[in-house]
Amino acid sequence: MKKVLLLVLVMVFAFSLSGCQKASQGVTDTTVTVGNTAPVSGALAFVGLPFNQGMQAYFDMVNDDGGVAGRTIEFINHDDGFDAATGLTYTEELVEDDQVFALVGHFGTPTVGATIDYVREQGIPQVYFATGISALFNEEATDNDRSSFPVQPIYDAEGQVMVARAVGNFGAAKIGVIYTNDDAGNGILNGVRIQATTEDVTLVEAQVAADATDMSSAALTLINAEVDFIIVAANQVPASIAIKALAAGGSDVDCIVSYVNAAASFIGLISAELANFDVYASAWINIFNADGTLSDGYNMFVTEVSKIDPALAANPYAMAGWVAAAFFVEGLERVGEGTLNWDNFIDAMEESPVLNPLGGTVDYADGRRAGTQSMSLLKATYTPADGDTPAVALFVANQPMETIEEILAD
Repeated sequence: MKKVLLLVLVMVFAFSLSGCQKASQGVTDTTVTVGNTAPVSGALAFVGLPFNQGMQAYFDMVNDDGGVAGRTIEFINHDDGFDAATGLTYTEELVEDDQVFALVGHFGTPTVGATIDYVREQGIPQVYFATGISALFNEEATDNDRSSFPVQPIYDAEGQVMVARAVGNFGAAKIGVIYTNDDAGNGILNGVRIQATTEDVTLVEAQVAADATDMSSAALTLINAEVDFIIVAANQVPASIAIKALAAGGSDVDCIVSYVNAAASFIGLISAELANFDVYASAWINIFNADGTLSDGYNMFVTEVSKIDPALAANPYAMAGWVAAAFFVEGLERVGEGTLNWDNFIDAMEESPVLNPLGGTVDYADGRRAGTQSMSLLKATYTPADGDTPAVALFVANQPMETIEEILAD
């Protein structure tokens, strides 16, 4: 009996020690290691590369100042090519082989969707998701679900904001929706339906495959229904294909796209179509003060990312990466000289709202995991090349950062 009891005690001790080590992995007296999987080559490199560079710029700034509690931050990236299966493999490698302390800037709808159950099972902190899939939304997270810290707007919440914009800013009563049959499209559509019911507006919906190259049928469905505003619920490439199909079908109805498309590179995909109608995008980053001057947070961002590449100063994906790193570092600073483990880090993130250095705050108290819910409205503009003057593609401010209530009150 004594031998059995001793064996049980040894097993319990070993299990406890293993758990303790795991919750403290990636941490030494002088370093803390984090990582992500994100495409830094291939078709989506124009998103993943500047995103990672923005993160690295923030970590470099912190490290040059001595780190946090004497620890510098080491960042590991594995290039997953925006592929779900590859993203899962590399995420497991980051957690189990690289032994990172946290996933920071967990990137892209395919990878996040494929790994969310795994990372929550592990209990490893995940700070900032470069996606807004519905599975991230939780108003009262408990246990391992508390390890997730979304910052970007959840797609469902963005869909609600899009309808509020259509009604409040464009007077729409009949709204068309082209949506991809994936996490992004379905998440936005869910929010659109919720808010459309609240506002008592008519919806005309058209589903497309995320990898479709011909969306003419969906476009004609909305055109023939004579909608007065169009929501394109899709990520970069399918959103551009939808807009091209609308223009080819003769539409002159204004559109709004997701915040994930609010970049000059997206305008480059649809520049010719802007002659047919205006294209708007939601945005959750604000770089201006109330008086129109550039914020201190943005000026700091420009100074640091310019050390890597001056062109990053105007790149929204680099801004997003900067924000991701800032949120993680805030958690480290709150733990301070205390014991750095997963539990203490998670508790620290919930202590009080976390300031976004590029506008707004996110509150994780009481298990709330909803991301940012205030958004501004941008308008796509394009000036063609003229002689030696190159073409200029810009999203310019159209409406300020507002909640749904504020949009509708306007």
